[in-house]
Amino acid sequence: MAQQALMANAIRALAMDAVQLANSGHPGAPMGMADMAVALWGEHLRHNPTNPHWFDRDRFVLSNGHASMLIYAVLHLAGYDLPIDELKRFRQLHSKTAGHPEVGITPGVETTTGPLGQGITNAVGFALAEKLLASEFNRDGHSIVDHHTYAFLGDGCLMEGISHEACALAGAWKLGKLIALYDDNGISIDGPVKPWFIDNTAERFKAYGWNVIGPIDGHDVPEVSRAIAEAKKQDERPTLIICKTQIGKGSPNRANTAKAHGEPLGAEEIGLTRSALNWSHAAFELPQAVYDAWDAKASGAEVEAAWNQKFDAYAEAFPDLAAEFTRRMKGELPRSFHQTVLDAVVAAHTKAETVASRKASQIALEAFTAALPELLGGSADLTGSNLTNTKSTPALRFGSQGEVLRSEGNEQNPDGLPGRHINYGVREFGMAAIMNGVALHGGYIPYGGTFLTFSDYSRNAIRMAALMKQRVVHVFTHDSIGLGEDGPTHQSIEHAASLRLIPNLDVWRPADTAETTVAWAVALQNATRPTALLLSRQNLPYSPKADLSDINKGAYVLAEPERVGLKKKAQAVIIATGSEVQLALAAQEQLATRKIAVRVVSMPSTTTFDRQDLAYKKRVLPAGLPRVAVEMGATDGWWKYGVAAVVGIDTYGESAPAGVLFKHFGFTADNVAATVEAALRRR
Repeated sequence: MAQQALMANAIRALAMDAVQLANSGHPGAPMGMADMAVALWGEHLRHNPTNPHWFDRDRFVLSNGHASMLIYAVLHLAGYDLPIDELKRFRQLHSKTAGHPEVGITPGVETTTGPLGQGITNAVGFALAEKLLASEFNRDGHSIVDHHTYAFLGDGCLMEGISHEACALAGAWKLGKLIALYDDNGISIDGPVKPWFIDNTAERFKAYGWNVIGPIDGHDVPEVSRAIAEAKKQDERPTLIICKTQIGKGSPNRANTAKAHGEPLGAEEIGLTRSALNWSHAAFELPQAVYDAWDAKASGAEVEAAWNQKFDAYAEAFPDLAAEFTRRMKGELPRSFHQTVLDAVVAAHTKAETVASRKASQIALEAFTAALPELLGGSADLTGSNLTNTKSTPALRFGSQGEVLRSEGNEQNPDGLPGRHINYGVREFGMAAIMNGVALHGGYIPYGGTFLTFSDYSRNAIRMAALMKQRVVHVFTHDSIGLGEDGPTHQSIEHAASLRLIPNLDVWRPADTAETTVAWAVALQNATRPTALLLSRQNLPYSPKADLSDINKGAYVLAEPERVGLKKKAQAVIIATGSEVQLALAAQEQLATRKIAVRVVSMPSTTTFDRQDLAYKKRVLPAGLPRVAVEMGATDGWWKYGVAAVVGIDTYGESAPAGVLFKHFGFTADNVAATVEAALRRR
């Protein structure tokens, strides 16, 4: 007991000292959850500080990411490459101890948390990936995938609606290796939460199908440890352990108050807290006994070595499976994928089908899901509209005992492998954040669909994927007023422009089957950024093209004046995306009858084109020629290309058939041609 108190008080001291030195941060939650951390990290968590990326480690998610000094303190104490000087640089420029935990910055941090509710949702994705990989790769006597996902979360995570979306799915999916510890301290920034948070949390989670333990004393390390041990016995249900705690535990005047939540304790209160905790050490000074108690390097090396032996035996018994598992966990695509892409693009070009780009997406997916078993699809209750399912991706289902059910075999799936298409239900935000967790875990490339206008629901999780540099693909269909009668609530106007503003997110709005196939290929080959595919509901004719090689650059010359019989250089350029490429081609034909020569540039991905070198950009968009952009959406983003005019829409749509709307809003070849002529007159 004395040693456990020493371990917990070390966290409290580091938390209050780092926040005080930075004059910024949240000391209360780390101080309150310190005993919970001792129970989990000290007695249950399987991890190796010297190899934070060892595959079969347990995953830990600090969902209430404002409590970042908890995980920084624990990582430092346990032996990770996070020296005390980094704790002294808490919240400072380029430190490894940012204001909220960030994956890829701090060794041992599994996901970036801060936006409340997304951490526990990422944890659901981690646990789902673990369960599916175990079902796919484990064999009798060879369990190479066998780890837990743990999450700490607070009142704020539970108040955010995304926690409902994710935790309901965790129960439906019977994620027995997901264990969440709820820091039930009853305090938020505005004070005691009773006036605005009256949920019966235990009954809520029982209704989701969770196993619920508690409330227990979150400061009683043995009791918390026993609860975790009990939770680990679960096979069919995730577990919520409700831990009653005091925010700012140890602080005589700030404990159990909002004052402990989001501001430094102050020098005087820190002195009083040191006395109350019987902690006589100066700021950032820790006795060797603390480091000895926390040090997990030797035990971590042992548990990893034991797993390595298991994997060696697995590799000897199942060499092909072991090689495939290793490839998948490295995030590498098969060597044959380049040929798969080439074949798919050539097939699209050869067939030249007139289909909606959402259907073109499904055609591409048929080839790619057959070639890539790691593609894990889904839709937020719009599968028949998003067309995210394929013959290789039957629906994912779970049995009464929580097992992953195998599907009926077919030509593409002869062995009846487990389903790879997830019915997320009407949970766009939850879907997006769960996909982030799946991608972070490794072994799968997740994609999920909904209507483009509903990207608003999932936007913050999309942003988090971009921030974390995760390969996640969002399939957004019904991309414009072209969806017709559903009206302005469903018609995307500002969404393409809005998504293009997110740093490190690739946005593609393809015009035909070849562009759609290339967009998918680029998304899958790009391991360090997410992608949004914006796809049409209405059919789009194929745009004949002489060369396919430049599509992956985001913009390319689709048609020169020679296409329409003019043997002279272009006098203007029309830039278009998606369904509007056909308008540009029709306008080019009209203008040719008046001897006006126009180049048509298809720009399916502005974000990709913007990364090209200056020489290529000048080749596609020559200087000195008036440029007109055409897109059924907000116009603001187009002016950076030096356009003279934009045929766009800066109002909401209307409820009417698509053809009527196109005429009403000026999306006709006549209007595009007239706009080009007006631009030429203004030169």
